[in-house]
Amino acid sequence: MTQKMGTKGQVVIPKDLREQIGIGPGDDVAFEPVDDGIVVRRVGGRAALRGRFAESGMAARLLADRGKEPR
Repeated sequence: MTQKMGTKGQVVIPKDLREQIGIGPGDDVAFEPVDDGIVVRRVGGRAALRGRFAESGMAARLLADRGKEPR
């Protein structure tokens, strides 16, 4: 899948890819140069689950399930 860069250097990240990595309007992303291109990564992430379930993995499973829901 390809996109054209606009005159201001902006590129649209296709919806399928945005949903796959869980980014949306207002989210921070980082750009990292690699040998043959650029890697775009989500910065930070969702607020960490605190308390007695912090190490249970429940938050990751809930976010994964939520990512599968239609918007």
